Amino acid sequence: MKLSPQEKAEHRAAFRQMTPAKKLDHIITYYKIPIFLILCGLFVLGEVSYRQLTKREPLLYGAYMNVTVGEELDQALTDGFVSYAGEDPKKSQVEVYRELYLSADPDTQNHQYAYASRMKLLATIQAQEIDLALMNQEAYDLLSGEGYLAPLPDILEGELAARLEPLLTENTVILEDNSIELALNEADAYEAVTEQSLNALRVNELPLFQNAGFTGPVYLGVIGNSPRLPQVFQYMNYLLSA
Repeated sequence: MKLSPQEKAEHRAAFRQMTPAKKLDHIITYYKIPIFLILCGLFVLGEVSYRQLTKREPLLYGAYMNVTVGEELDQALTDGFVSYAGEDPKKSQVEVYRELYLSADPDTQNHQYAYASRMKLLATIQAQEIDLALMNQEAYDLLSGEGYLAPLPDILEGELAARLEPLLTENTVILEDNSIELALNEADAYEAVTEQSLNALRVNELPLFQNAGFTGPVYLGVIGNSPRLPQVFQYMNYLLSA
């Protein structure tokens, strides 16, 4: 119901005569919904502003696949590189997908975990949000076989290529196979056309990794569709110097 100008004036006069406690009670009683909505809006605005002010932009995206990386090494592989690159750690980061598990034949207990990890990997590759993979032998064999890793001699140049040459590792890439036909019982035996590719670095031989507690070889590969190759090369220089 719309009030007349006289009624509005009377209400204002009555409000001015109230004690502070009654004024507060009056405001809460009649304006609690608008006040609630305003407070919610201010909270959301503050949250968004805080996230924008504290958000760190990724210099690189990486993944730990079938390897457990301790806190000290993880710090060196992430914040250590940010400092090496001369960036502000409060504004930049190496974003890492940790604890991914890949297996060609996971047991019943790990099957769901392996499936979720593979879906995560495929999604990040498609979105071009993964540049480097730190892997054990099993994960390396799978990524190499499926053609996800870049042939390093094709992308490395100059002094960096010469320094990394002793660490280059060769693995099999499957160009085509009859796995679908075999799964459909349309073939009697598995057949594949393959080639060998130098597509990873055996990084556990570097000083940074030697005291990390790895019991087997650890490899670093570059995802083939990475759009951040300059940063990848800078990262490799960092690993050589760390």
